[in-house]
Amino acid sequence: MTITAEPDIRMGKRARAKEANRKAILEAARTVFARIGYDAANIRDIIRETDLASGTFYNYFKSKEEVFEAIANDSVQRFRPLLQKVREEAEDLESYLHAAYGAYFNFLAEENDPAIEAGTPHMSLIGVRIDTPEMQTVSDEIRADLEIVMDKIGLAHLDLEYLTAAAIGIAREMGDHMLKRRPVDAAGATEFATKLMLAGIETLAKSER
Repeated sequence: MTITAEPDIRMGKRARAKEANRKAILEAARTVFARIGYDAANIRDIIRETDLASGTFYNYFKSKEEVFEAIANDSVQRFRPLLQKVREEAEDLESYLHAAYGAYFNFLAEENDPAIEAGTPHMSLIGVRIDTPEMQTVSDEIRADLEIVMDKIGLAHLDLEYLTAAAIGIAREMGDHMLKRRPVDAAGATEFATKLMLAGIETLAKSER
């Protein structure tokens, strides 16, 4: 007697359908947030942007806040491999900062490119949020990276918690403003942020001599 694989096939189709539905909701939310702004958007707006029934939405998310967090977390997960590449290739503090800022600003520009190209009045500005468990993991990784490169130049005694917060804060604030400028200048933002951090670290180091 031959045993068919039909149950497995059905389960595979169901899993693909669930993933497709979730992706459709996230893409619709990106579009709606860009078009009318996150604050003005509601769940009905997101549902209308899809071919799904309202009940289907609630199988995946309870609120627009959960949708936004899912978009942000997805961004973090896709950004982490880029940061890993920076970690593997950086040779010193300057090359690490320049590569890390460059990776983030270019990633942010690409994430929001459809909204920028469409000239939507409320770009979604979806980047790497700082208030999620995923971002805390990234923050810990950046702190560890900085500890290594700072140790190489004899500055590991500087407050690494503040240094990490400053590095991430600069990326976050400059990234948001970068997206509002025309043209979006990721290279310029990278150079400015790198020089700003290096100058600050140099000043700190001199003050402790």
